[in-house]
Amino acid sequence: MNLLTNQNADSSYFGSIAVGTPPVSYDVILDTGSADFWLAASDSEGSNIESDIPRFSPPGSSSFVTQNASFSIRYGSGAAQGTLGSDVIQMAGFEVQNQVFGVVSQVSENMLNPPVSGILGLAWENIATSQVKPFWQVLAQTEGLLDEPVMAFQLTRYIDAPRVRSAEPGGTFTLGATNSSLYEGDIDYQNIPDGSVGYWILEMSSLLVQNQNLSLPEDASFAAIDTGTTLVGGPAGVIQAIYSAIPGSSAATGEYEGYYTYPCSTTVTISLGFGNSTIRWPIEPAAFRLARLSADTCLGGFFELSSSGSSAPNWIVGDVFLKNVYSVFRASSPPAIGFATLSSTALAMNGEGGPLPSPTIASSAAAVTATGVGIDRASSAATRIYSTPMGAMLLAVASTLILKLLQ
Repeated sequence: MNLLTNQNADSSYFGSIAVGTPPVSYDVILDTGSADFWLAASDSEGSNIESDIPRFSPPGSSSFVTQNASFSIRYGSGAAQGTLGSDVIQMAGFEVQNQVFGVVSQVSENMLNPPVSGILGLAWENIATSQVKPFWQVLAQTEGLLDEPVMAFQLTRYIDAPRVRSAEPGGTFTLGATNSSLYEGDIDYQNIPDGSVGYWILEMSSLLVQNQNLSLPEDASFAAIDTGTTLVGGPAGVIQAIYSAIPGSSAATGEYEGYYTYPCSTTVTISLGFGNSTIRWPIEPAAFRLARLSADTCLGGFFELSSSGSSAPNWIVGDVFLKNVYSVFRASSPPAIGFATLSSTALAMNGEGGPLPSPTIASSAAAVTATGVGIDRASSAATRIYSTPMGAMLLAVASTLILKLLQ
């Protein structure tokens, strides 16, 4: 289990990971919407990486091996670039040796907020810029290492808490098991559609707003379930229909274009259904409210996602939804995503405050070597350009927006 930190009133959630020999702990965004792991490098001065962000130093690790290849990933809201290397990675009681990752010397402005040093992608190898099998997938595909081929999240909510700090207890990330104290009833698993392994994808099958069933287009209802995105983004037409069902709503303009406002006095009720399940998962009104712009006007947590014409999903379902459920990502038998009702124990953590998690480095981690996951030597660079924002691609934008609104 890895205890999480809630950063800037639910704008992001990070956990700790240890890298190198001797192991050094770093805080990283846990992102099911991307598949690459990268850390800010020690040689990244003057690169939009703030001075108080801890940085990985390759010479400081006796087990680091350079891969003699460049690394570059371009998001809808920015980019990161550097080189590829391999080292020992520890997290949540597990260890992978020779794991390839990005050592990043340049990032776009606002890509990282202290103390976060990088991003740990938890999606599938198919979409990895580095062409490398991700840390979690190495563990899941090693027979007998994990009790179950799953990873699970419980995320706290602080956006409506009074006197919220920039960092608060963020919930839990469990690798290889689920935590029954954090949910009630059964986990409702829905299989990832055939051929869609890459992002963690489900078909959005129902949408209920203010007790109104909204129609969903058959060809535009696949959603990436994404812990690395703060909000929920969807096709413009459906987002417009959502706010049309909320009395007094209107499209925002200027710097909030693509977002919508609504009267703060209105209690917004939205529920989402996925796959073949008859269950609709409600979003708490406090979770839907992104910010109060004035005494009477609030900003909603669903926004219009620009269409790119790419193969990326039409919806990004981020933390506005995920902090209302216990979410489980299953790697096999078959690949699926499950949701369950949060327990009273989990709900009591919302807005509770308390001490922040301390980084932990396992002295006897279950270990495996990442074999057969190196890059293609025929290419000296690993580069992928995503034209549709996913995962961390929207994180910088959302984080900047929330920080501004909280000031």
